[in-house]
Formats: sequence, structure tokens, C-alpha cells
Amino acid sequence: MIAVDLEEERKEILRRYRRLLRKAKPFLKDNDAKLIKKAFNLSVEAHKEMRRKSGEPYIFHPLAVAEICVEEIGLGTTSIIAALLHDVVEDTEVELDEIKESFGPKVAKIIDGLTKISGVFEHGSSQQAENFRKMLLTLSEDVRVILVKLADRLHNMRTLGSMPRHKQLKIISETIYLYSPLAHRLGLYAIKSELEDLWLKYTEPEVYQDLVAKIAESKSSRSRFIKSFMNPIVDELDRTGFKYEVKGRPKSIYSIWNKMKKQNIPFEEVYDLFAVRIILDTTYDQEKAACWQVYSIVTDFYTPNPDRLRDWVSTPKANGYESLHTTVMSRAGRWVEVQIRTQRMNDIAEKGYAAHWKYKDGMNPTHESGLESWIQKVRDMLEQNDTSAIEFVDDFRSNLFNEEVFVFTPKGDLKILPSGATALDFAFDIHTEIGAKCLGAKVNNRLVPLNYQLKNGDQIEILTSNKQRPNEDWLRFVATSKAKSKIKETLKESKKQAAVDGKEIVQRKLKQMKVPFDGDVANQLRAYFEEKTVTDFYYKVGRGLIDPSHIKNFKDFKKERQKSLRVKNKEHEYSDDFKKIEDPGKDILLIGEDMDVLDYKYAKCCNPIPGDDVFGFITVNEGIKIHRTTCPNAPELLSRHGNRIVKAKWMSQQQNAFLAVLRIIGTDRVGLMRDVTDIISNELKVNMQSISIDTETGIFDGQIRLYVNSTKHLDQLITKLEKVTGVMRVTRHDSREFS
Repeated sequence: MIAVDLEEERKEILRRYRRLLRKAKPFLKDNDAKLIKKAFNLSVEAHKEMRRKSGEPYIFHPLAVAEICVEEIGLGTTSIIAALLHDVVEDTEVELDEIKESFGPKVAKIIDGLTKISGVFEHGSSQQAENFRKMLLTLSEDVRVILVKLADRLHNMRTLGSMPRHKQLKIISETIYLYSPLAHRLGLYAIKSELEDLWLKYTEPEVYQDLVAKIAESKSSRSRFIKSFMNPIVDELDRTGFKYEVKGRPKSIYSIWNKMKKQNIPFEEVYDLFAVRIILDTTYDQEKAACWQVYSIVTDFYTPNPDRLRDWVSTPKANGYESLHTTVMSRAGRWVEVQIRTQRMNDIAEKGYAAHWKYKDGMNPTHESGLESWIQKVRDMLEQNDTSAIEFVDDFRSNLFNEEVFVFTPKGDLKILPSGATALDFAFDIHTEIGAKCLGAKVNNRLVPLNYQLKNGDQIEILTSNKQRPNEDWLRFVATSKAKSKIKETLKESKKQAAVDGKEIVQRKLKQMKVPFDGDVANQLRAYFEEKTVTDFYYKVGRGLIDPSHIKNFKDFKKERQKSLRVKNKEHEYSDDFKKIEDPGKDILLIGEDMDVLDYKYAKCCNPIPGDDVFGFITVNEGIKIHRTTCPNAPELLSRHGNRIVKAKWMSQQQNAFLAVLRIIGTDRVGLMRDVTDIISNELKVNMQSISIDTETGIFDGQIRLYVNSTKHLDQLITKLEKVTGVMRVTRHDSREFS
């Protein structure tokens, strides 16, 4: 055990506390420093026996979260106190009432929103989803709950190295699934980018380190390039008397990786690796004119790409983001993105929601209405809080859209809706009644159906009828949570009655079959018919979508299952759900906290093979399924159902064959296919399932399904194939992409 120098630790705690006070000092009012000291002392005392997984005193964490709140989000005293105390109610003996008495109701409300719910959850619910919903419910009263939570999540992600692998997977998946889009939506771009980079660091560490090294290698040449690119622009800005600052902004590691993956290109072909940012120091009323004047200067020297002009100065994004972006061709023949904005716009882009309040006085109020109206929409959604927690999180997440469309009413009023929104979304955005009676729409004086997807600049007139009623298909046509919740609300009453009718039919059918009816049987029926909830099952029976006569098949299935389980129990003294694997020739995967050998299946969505980083997921009907940590479904599974995730690790790699899919791109030549198949079949003795190649204008693009023993075997094969003359790139793909 490592000896701890308590005196040195105490000094370090005080050093960190004083650093926090120094950073907060510029905005502290009369009594603030005393309140922060009081909160700090309470937190130190409450957490005195606690240590983090890294061995550090626990108090380092609340201090770091408070520092992020001040320095990186720009929050004030209330948030600092809440950050210092955010874990005391959940992890120590301190009660919420004590916090309320000492620090007031605002701090208590924030801490309550950040305190996880404990207890037992009903079948089909998710503790993570319930906690996320609880936190969001306080959004209607205080946005700072979310901002402190993001600071807490950022520090946890920064210190994730000391956590066990299965905990890392759960935390990073929640982050990419919910917290990173939430940071983006609140305009916290710096935090959003860091959360995404850290997700990549722990999901694909080798890829991450490789990109970090490549970016570092190109740093000096990048600096030289920016300097020569900016020289003529800087001379002109100086001549015209602008006060400004120029920054080179490298693309985040995650966004580089994402671009490489989406476009299937290597690092060297990601041309927009960086952007140049020109930040102007000008008065609020001169901002727009100054930005366009600088745009004019930039395009005097370099030719702009007309398809890459983004004007978020005239029409800010819904999260308050304002900037003018253009992409121009440099003299070296490379595209460069130039971002033009003022200091105020830059602060809002970096610190999002919190920065709005710093500039509120003297501003046109419409400039902050985008973010305010989004928060109001979330508040409206929270009031319709009668869906399950998982549905609620899905709805909320769908509201964290990255892009918007700007459309107009017949009178010319601007409406901002999420990308992918339809005419029906627009109708509900105007008014619930108009949405419920919507027949269709006229877009730019042309008749369109309900599911018409809106485009920037569309002018929409909604057509209604008193005979029209929402139906289930409408849920497929809408992208906004407001429209979804209103449609669901309308459908709920008719669904309730259909479910009551369905339940009666099921009970009658079971009675005829002499099967006793109870909650377990109802849940087994739900699982057998693959419905999300028992109510959904009853509803489909009531509506005639499930034939009641098929319930007889369930009885036969149940009998067969019980029979096979009895046979299993006679043969082995193991549980009904999983059996030990005794076949020494089989690949051994160790599963769970105790690293046992359990039965499992491979998930078809990502086809893991020995050597892959994997986790186990306990399904309702099919036991444990093994997924790769990079599986497209991993973030959702780990975020929603953390309690059903089990650790999984390869102990050894036997010579069994696993299906993998390779994509090969290169220049076509005579004999190329023969050389490729020779390496696969003859040199490395790999069996192929199928091969298909498309050639067009001298370029071939093909996929090969083949059987390999492990990731090492696969890497060896890829290395060999890349050496074939004409082959430019060989990558592994999920089989689902080619199904």
C-alpha cells in the first residue's frame, strides 16, 4: 500500500481551493467569498474519508468541477457552491434540508437535480434514463443544473484512466449518446469537442494516439502555412484600422476521425484540418457590417467556394451561435476555412448559454431568443412528462439536433426547426390544434403532403380540416418532440381503450387454454411477440394487429422451452439461463465480475472476433450477446441499460473461424484479382465466403467476406493485401453495411 503524506495533501487541497478563488474573484460580490468558503469546508468534512479510484482525496473532484464551472463555462457563485457540494447528498450523511438551510433554495434545487435516484426500478425501465429525466426536470427552473452536470461529466472523462474498463465503457457511451450533444445544443463547443475527443481516446486508443501524433507532426508546417496565408489579410486589416486577433483552430481529433470514417479517406486526405479564425473587437451595433467588411477583404485575396458560405451573423443558430464562415482556395492549392466573428460572438461560441448573460444589457433581445426558445421547447416537453423514461430520453435526444432549417409563415415570420422537420412539424409548431387537423400544406404555393421535408427558405401555409385526426403513421413523419408528444397524447386515449379490449381477449384466450393469467405470463407473452411493453402487446391484440389464435403457439413454445430446460438441468448442475462451457476446443471468453465461462452469442450487428475489445449485453430472450466496443449500437446499449452490461475479455485465442468483411479500394489492372485471391487462399490459407468487385473509370471498389481466427490474423492479412500493386487501401467493415 502506498504511504500517503497527509500534511502535503492538506496543502495541495488548500492550493487548489485558493486557485479556484483567484479565478472566481473578478465577479464575487459582498458575501460570496464567505459562502464559497463555507461550502468548501462542508465538502472537505463530508468527503474526508473518501478517495477516488486514482487514490486522490475525493475533494479534488468537486474543486475541479467548480473550477470548470468558473473558467470554462463562465458560471458564478451559486454554481460554484453547487459544484463543491454536488456529491454530498448522494454520497455522505448530509441531508438536502441542511443544504437548503445553509445555502438557500436555489443551491438545494441544483444539488437535488444532480442527485441520482436510488431504489428498485420496474421491469423495462432504465436507471440511467430515470436519472437523466430527473436532472432534466429541473431544467424548467434552473439551467445551471445541466451546466454543473456537464462540468462534472467533463472532469470524470478527464480522469477516466483509473476506472475499470466496463465502467469506462458505460461512462463514455453515456457521454457520446447524451452529454456531448447536450453540450453542443447549449453552445458549449469547447466542452463538446473535448468530450468527443475523450470518447475516442477510450474507445479506440490506438487510433486516437496515431491521430495525436500526426497532428503534432504537422504543427510547425501548419503554423508556417497559416502565417503566409494570413500575411496579405493582416496587412489590409491593419491598413483599415481594425482591432482584431487571429487564431489558427485545428480540427478536433474526433471530427478528423469522423471525416476519415465517413468518407473512407486517410489522414493525409483530410484537407480542412484547420480553420483560421479572425476575432474582431468592435461595438455591438457595428458587428454585422464589420464581419462582412472583413469577408470582403479575405475574398479580395482568395477565391471563395460559393457552396461553403455560412451566414450565422444575419440568422444565428438556434443555440445562439453567431459567426460568418467561408472556405477559400489558398495559393498553395488547399482549401482553408475562415471564420469571422466578434469577441462577443466568440465568447458565446466557447461558453454558450452562460455567456449570453454577460452581454445581455444593451443587446437586441432577439439575439438570444434562439437559445431561450429552445429551452422553452424543452420545458414544454417536460410538462408532457407521462412517457417512460427511455422514450423521454429518446425524444429529448432527438431534440438535440445539430442543424436547423429556416422557414417562413405566410406572413413572413421566421421559424427555426430541426433539420429533417416536415410540414406536419411546422403545423404543430404554430399550434397544437392546427397540427391535429393538418391535411397537407402549400410550400411556395405548391401543394405538398404532410411528410414533405422542409428546406431553408420555404414559405409554408398549412391546410386543415375538422374531419382530420392524428394517426400512428404521423409519428413517422415528425422530427420535433413537440409534435411527437402532442400526437402521442391524442393517440393515448384511443390506445388505452384498445389495450383494455386486448387484455380481455388475452384473458379469455388463456382461460380457454387453461393457462393461469398473471403478470409473469403477460410479460412472457410480450417478449414472445417482441413488443416493448405489455400495454403495446394488449393494444395490438385489441386492434387486431396480433391474431389471438397465435397465443396458442406461445403455449406450445413455453412447453418446449420448459422441457429443454429440464433436460439441461439433468445433464448439468448449472442455472437455467447460462451453462458452463466445457469443450476445450472452443474459444474462451471470460464474462462478468467473477470472470466466469458462460454461454454467449455473437451480436450480428458488429460480428466480434477474438482479440476485439468487447462487452456482454444480457438480452431478454437470448442470454448474453457479445458486442465490439466500437459497435454502432454500443453507445445506445451502454447509455440506456448500464445495469445489463457485463464485462467480457478473451482469455485465449483458439483456431476457430470468424466472419469478417474487408473493403478494398485501388486502381484496376489485369491480374489484380488473381494476386488478391492468391494471398487470401494460398499464402495465408484463409477461406472466403464471397467476393464482389465494382470497377469504374479505372478504380475498383470491392468487398470480401472471409473467415479469420483473430484480430491478429486479420491485421496480418490486411498488411499483406496493402502490399499488392494497385491496392490503395484495405479496411475492416461491419458486415451489416453490406447486408
